[in-house]
Amino acid sequence: MGFLDTLEQRTFHYFWDLTNTTNGLTPDRSAARSFSSIAAVGFALTAYPIGVERGYVTRAAAAQRALTTLQFFWSAPQSSAATGVTGYKGFFYHFLDMSTGQRFGTVELSTIDTALLLAGVLTCQSYFNDTTATETAIRALADSIYRRADWQWAANNAPAITLGWTPENGFMPYDWRGYNEAMLVYILAFGSPTHPADSTGWAAWTSTYQWGTFAGQTYLGFGPLFGHQYSHVWIDFRGIQDAYMAAHGIDYFENSRRATYAERSYAIANPGAWVGYGDRTWGLTASDGPANDTLFLSGRRRGFHTYWARGASFTDLEDDGTIAPTAAGGSIPFAPEIALPALWAMRDKYGVNLFSTYGFLDAFNPTFTAVGQATQGRVDPQLGWFDTDYLGIDEGPMLAMAENYRTGLVWQLLRANPYVARGLCRAGFSGGWLAGRCP
Repeated sequence: MGFLDTLEQRTFHYFWDLTNTTNGLTPDRSAARSFSSIAAVGFALTAYPIGVERGYVTRAAAAQRALTTLQFFWSAPQSSAATGVTGYKGFFYHFLDMSTGQRFGTVELSTIDTALLLAGVLTCQSYFNDTTATETAIRALADSIYRRADWQWAANNAPAITLGWTPENGFMPYDWRGYNEAMLVYILAFGSPTHPADSTGWAAWTSTYQWGTFAGQTYLGFGPLFGHQYSHVWIDFRGIQDAYMAAHGIDYFENSRRATYAERSYAIANPGAWVGYGDRTWGLTASDGPANDTLFLSGRRRGFHTYWARGASFTDLEDDGTIAPTAAGGSIPFAPEIALPALWAMRDKYGVNLFSTYGFLDAFNPTFTAVGQATQGRVDPQLGWFDTDYLGIDEGPMLAMAENYRTGLVWQLLRANPYVARGLCRAGFSGGWLAGRCP
């Protein structure tokens, strides 16, 4: 079995094996299954069609799993109450109890995580196109769930869309402003046939973009690579442009390619003198890390973090020597010539320390050799720190982007979805596969 076959199959089984079969909820991470991440559910719903096409599971089994998931999200209680509910105004809480499906703790009603969930919902709507009762129900439920989200309510500071809301404090004091992973938020908000956000929000979103040069690449900046990847998991940005990208002569796909190359060049230069960095060991993004501590390692005092949005760009530089394989994995379609060799090299060098039951563990840090100092994961005194968890939101992009690189499956499904096309058109995109599809 080839490397990508192994990577996809193992990563798929994170979603297939760990999801609660009674309600379709997928755990945020493998080890602590106390709560579900709705974003991880979105990646799970995206994984199921890949599993069918790759022969990992039957179409009937995947359809039933998808139906169970959609039935839960459609019927789960929605209200402004602080407890006993799953969402409000068609949005969902960031984390849910794995068993009850109700709000976990006091987490926020999240627009980005709802968007990631809805992207998976629409993937299933486009894929399960048979006339069977199960697949017909999937399409209808997907439509209902998508149409229920009230994006006009979420734009409390119109035309910008809020990051979130809680019943305790109302809207969060932050809106989505570019550039980051929330491109998907606006496109899905514009595509709604029931409660669409004001399309002038796209110009407001792009007005806060930062264009610059870093590590030999000139591009639209954002540090963590996930911001250059998440929206691209579902939307094929090749050859389509909005006004901003047309003015700069590239598309968002090319922008992500440049961001990927910049991170690799940064690792090769390695200004922080972190152990292990190089042309095949690179990739900064949001991920787990060893500890929130400052230690004297490899000749200098160094600050380390647990979960942190790591990244390297002219906009921000957050680096503690922790590398996440999903950074390269999520960039396979953009730059396979550098992403695939990096994944191969990391797997070959670290073996089962890094690549195990469900593919790549979340992160590793070769600099962090302080045995007994890590607050999570484990430390090898020679090889450094290794996470012992898999994270759903890091597994998902690797699986989907490997499949997009190989067959374009997810991109094809969402290109065929009229809501996605409408959202792109209302944001001002044109050209490429959108030609003739915008009013």
